[in-house]
This record gives sequence, C-alpha cells and structure tokens, in this order.
Amino acid sequence: MAEKAPTNAPEWSVSDLAGALKRTLEDAFGHVRLRGEISGFRGPHSSGHVYFCLKDESARIDAVIWKGTYGRLRFKPQEGIEVIATGRITTFPGKSAYQIVVESLEPAGIGALMQILEERRRKLAAEGLFAESRKRPLPFLPRVVGVVTSPTGAVIRDILHRLEDRFPRHVLVWPVRVQGETSAEEVAAAIQGFNALAPDGAIPRPDVIIVARGGGSIEDLWGFNEEIVVRAAAESGIPLVSAVGHETDWTLIDHAADYRAPTPTGAAEKVVPVRIELMGDVRDLGRRHLEAMLRSLEYRRRDLRAQTDRLPQPEGLFALKQQRLDLLSAKLAPALMRHAGRFSDRLHKAVERLAVHSPSARLAAMRARLIGIGGTRSTEAAHRLLRNRAERLEHLGRSLTVARNNLVRSHRVHLERQAERVSRISERLEPAVLRHIALRRAGLDTMAQLFDSLNYRAVLSRGYTLIWDANGRPVRSAKGAADGEVLAIEFADGKLDATVGRLTRSRPAARQRLVEEQGALF
Repeated sequence: MAEKAPTNAPEWSVSDLAGALKRTLEDAFGHVRLRGEISGFRGPHSSGHVYFCLKDESARIDAVIWKGTYGRLRFKPQEGIEVIATGRITTFPGKSAYQIVVESLEPAGIGALMQILEERRRKLAAEGLFAESRKRPLPFLPRVVGVVTSPTGAVIRDILHRLEDRFPRHVLVWPVRVQGETSAEEVAAAIQGFNALAPDGAIPRPDVIIVARGGGSIEDLWGFNEEIVVRAAAESGIPLVSAVGHETDWTLIDHAADYRAPTPTGAAEKVVPVRIELMGDVRDLGRRHLEAMLRSLEYRRRDLRAQTDRLPQPEGLFALKQQRLDLLSAKLAPALMRHAGRFSDRLHKAVERLAVHSPSARLAAMRARLIGIGGTRSTEAAHRLLRNRAERLEHLGRSLTVARNNLVRSHRVHLERQAERVSRISERLEPAVLRHIALRRAGLDTMAQLFDSLNYRAVLSRGYTLIWDANGRPVRSAKGAADGEVLAIEFADGKLDATVGRLTRSRPAARQRLVEEQGALF
C-alpha cells in the first residue's frame, strides 16, 4: 500500500464537527418561516412533545414542537394540512440530521382552512351536534334577552336599537372578544355562564341567547368554528340564536344553534315580535271573542227560552196527585163505615143464633119432655141430664160470650189501627207534596237567575253599551258606521243619540306616547 502524503489539515472529532455544524446552521438560519405540508403527524408523544415532517414536492425536513409551545398554539397541526411554521433551524447530532423547532403555526391559506373546517364539520355532525331534532323553538316573548358580543362594536347598538323599535326587553350583555386567540374560550364561557344563572337569582336568567358578531374574513370568524364554542352552543339549556357575520358567512356555531340569523339585526327581529302588530292582533282577538260570546249568549238565550216553554206549570204537576188524594180521602170514611157495618151484622147474626140455642131455651124444652115422660127415676135422670146439659150449655155460653167479646175487640183494634195508618199517611203526604213544590220552585229560581246572568241588560249594567243604527240593528264594527250617521247608544239606564265622526292622530305623537308608557330600555 502506498503511504499517504503528509497534510496540515486539523482533525475533527465527531462531536466537535456536529457542534460546529449546529452553530453554523443556527447562526445562518436563526429564525425562519417555512411553508410545507404536514406529514407523519401522530399526535403528541408521551413526553408531550410533537414530532412530524414538513414536505413539498421535492424535499422534506423534520419538525418538532416542544410541550410548552404546543399547549399555547391556537392552531393545532393535522396530517396533510399545508401550514406556515415559524421557528429555528437546528441539528440533532444523534442522527446527523437537521430539523426546525417550531414556535408558531398557522394555516397556509383559505384552502387549508376550508379543509380543516370541512373535516371538523363532518366530525361534529357525526356526533349529532347539528341534528335538527335537537333544535328547540324560540320563546314567543322572552322576558330577558342575553347577548354575547363585543360591548364596543356596532353590533350591540344595532341589536339594542332593533329591540327598542320592535318590543323593548330587558337585555343582559356578556362582553367577550369576538376575534383573536382567546375569543373562542370567552364565547364558550359566556354561553355556559348564562346557563349557570339561577332562574330566580339576583341576576335574571335569559330566556334566549344571541351570539353576535359583524362580518369579516374566515380568519376573523375562525373563533366561532372552534369545537369549544360549537359544543357550548349545542349543550346550552337556553335557546340560542347565532348571528355571526353577514348573510353569506357561515360558521359551525350556525349549525349547532337553535336558529341562525343572517345578521345581528335579524337576530333581534327573530327573538321579539312587533309590539304594535301584537296589540292589533290582541284587539282583533278581543273583538272576535266578544262577538263569539254574544253569539253564544244568544244561542243560550234561545235554548233557555225553548226549555222554559217546554217546562210544565207547578199546578199541572200536582193537580192529578191532589185530585187523587181528595178522592181517596172522600172514599176512606164511607169504606170504614161499611167495613164496621159488615162486622156489626155478623155480630147480630151470631147473637141471634146464640139466643135460639141458649141454655134456658133448651132447658125448658127438656123439662117439658120429662114431664111428658113422667116417673121418678126418669125425672131424676132427666134432672141429672138436664143439669149436665145445662152446665155444658152454660160453659158453652160463657165460651161463646168470651169469643164474641174477643172477636169484637180484635175488629175494633183492627179498625183503630187502620184509622191510625190512614192518619199517618195523610200527615206524611202533605209535607212530601210541599217539599216537591219547594224543589221545583228552587229549580225555577235557579233558571231565572241564569236567565238574568245571560241577559244582555246585565252586561249593560256593568258599564258596557250597545250601539244601534237608525234601522234598529246593532252596529258590530267601526267600519259599519258612516260619517255623520246618527246612532243610538243604549246604556243600562236609557238611550242617547250620537253622530259618527272619525278621529285622527299623528303617528309621531302616538309613537312618543308609546315610548313614554314603555320606559327606557335600561
């Protein structure tokens, strides 16, 4: 092998050369802005640092974001996104490679932002945050309106002026930054803060929330595309109206809100109705209600009149019963007398039969028979027989007398009980008839009171009036009367004549009186 020629070139160690190259690169490229597409991004490392590459069509360079810097970035790196990275060029001696230490990161243009926006929109839509079924109707007339916007811009003035013109309401303004690095966190905190207010607390809880901002570029409106804002709007327990940008500007909060207004002024018009129109609707409904009530009263009056005509008179209800009672009362006394007469006849017949078969008559007959027969023994036998027969007859006579007395007594008790029963029935019948008459009279009194309550003259007594035209027909609307026509106004105590005349009032004066009645907004 040939020997090398001697040289005076210094020898470098690997570490020294690597350090010299590192210092050279850092001195020559201390601070650069580098444009490229993110490649190989896998999220933060377990240490919190982030590693990826920046490439274009012909080259690539390693990039690193330290943990502290990554936490402060407003725009987070994503795979395949073209970005502009600002940082320092340095080397990594362990791999003989150079890299950029990124200090800030931003999208490389509208195309990149739109790509990020579309990916985020698809992600949030897949979670159901933009579903129409989640959207709630806005309250018809909120008591308190919460506004999340900048307190110094023209947006809050437009909203307040529009609310004052349509229907003044109590307004709570939560001041936030609507542009910049902290705008998303402030808007989300404002939405959550309004929801955290107690309904009956010292600060009233809004019934509807308006998130508003004026128009601007996509970068200016980017805070309203952040996930934290979209999720806060979707989780809001209070109906939320998004009014970010102009009519052609769309942000992700518009999809999550319950209603998207094209402009902040349009949001104010959506949350409150027009007071003048509402008053007109109320007057029209009141008129229709009054006409319906009058028609109902007329129908009820006709029904009451028909029912009254069909009701029978009290005398007719009880006439037949009273007549029947009189007939039965007239028949009762003769029937009792006839019944007692029949028992008396039966008693006389029994007495006559007892007289024919009395002991004395039979004894006389037997004595005559004995005399005819003669003889002592026969006489004694006859006497004994006669005595036995006389005793039996006397016993039978006493039994018949007792039976007769018992029979007469039982019939007398039965007659007395029947008479007492008839008396009790008569005593109960009269109060029952009187109670029935009283119930019918109370029902008639109730119907009379109902008739009086439905009578239109009772309405006149409460301060209302009824207007008649010259033909005696009621006037039901102001359009039905012509200028100069003579009308009759009926009060509760009489009628007056009046001539129709139209009143005019200037709109500014009416508007000024309306403002004085409503008071100032704050």
